[in-house]
Amino acid sequence: MSESDSHKTESMGGFAYVVGGLAFIPLIGVLFGIAAIVWGLTTDKSGRKLLIALGASGIAFTVILYGSLFYFAFGQRGGVYDDLRAKLAQTSLNSLVPMVEFYKIQNGRYPESLDELQKSLPKESFVSVYDPSVGAFGTQPPQFYYQRTDADHYYLRSVGPDGKPFTQDDIVPQIAPTPGGKIGLLVKQPPGS
Repeated sequence: MSESDSHKTESMGGFAYVVGGLAFIPLIGVLFGIAAIVWGLTTDKSGRKLLIALGASGIAFTVILYGSLFYFAFGQRGGVYDDLRAKLAQTSLNSLVPMVEFYKIQNGRYPESLDELQKSLPKESFVSVYDPSVGAFGTQPPQFYYQRTDADHYYLRSVGPDGKPFTQDDIVPQIAPTPGGKIGLLVKQPPGS
């Protein structure tokens, strides 16, 4: 048996397979997977194909895991993530109403649009005019539905997943009334809609 033949029958050793197994750790395992693949490609020891397969399988596991999480969080409609988007919309609406009311105090009128309101907010403001319950991932979500009806009243709501105002899936601000305070927020559907 020549020296080159004995080198080919030499086993990879346990450490190589440990590195391949570490490829199944989500996210950081990709680095171990790449290392296992490179190690398997650069050696001629027996078991190198298994090491390459372990590395590739670990990377595939991470891709499938994070792809699934991404889909369930941003793509799928229905379920727990819709509830989370609805809660975020509710919180955003509840914080937006005082900003609309404050705008009226400062300017003597309600804003014509949410763009006008947003321009008046400080740059570091955490108040959002965008509706998280609508739109697909990767696109700018549309703004909340806002309509000033007259000098003293306006509608503000999240249109929900169907994207249409004044339907069953709408989310409206939940604001506790203040003693003696009057706000111009209208919640009920306008006549003729």
